[in-house]
Amino acid sequence: MENGQVNSQSRGNTSTVWQIVGRLVSAAVVLAITAFFTPGFQINNIWSLAAAAVVLTVIDYLITKFTGLHASSFGKGFVGFVLSAIVLYVTQYFVAGYTVSWMAAIVGAIVYGVVDYFLPGEQQ
Repeated sequence: MENGQVNSQSRGNTSTVWQIVGRLVSAAVVLAITAFFTPGFQINNIWSLAAAAVVLTVIDYLITKFTGLHASSFGKGFVGFVLSAIVLYVTQYFVAGYTVSWMAAIVGAIVYGVVDYFLPGEQQ
């Protein structure tokens, strides 16, 4: 019986790791598409993209954890839109090679939300 519980727990931990990796990969893809289509939004290289995806995921997690609000601009109303724009803008202070203007953050929040909505995966 104990062996079955250990196998169940290890599968749960592996699943959690893959969920985190999946979220980071999907965040990077959505961020790359957003930067491509948004004027004034620039990511210099793949490492900046990866770092920005990690920072965005961490900031979104912290906002969700402490406020209960999810920073998603599509389907979460005005508050989600504003949070998404702020998170996109603030990320430039943590990641070298990632720059965005206020206007690009606002447009980027719209693009990010639309692209995130249409990518397959868990909808929050």
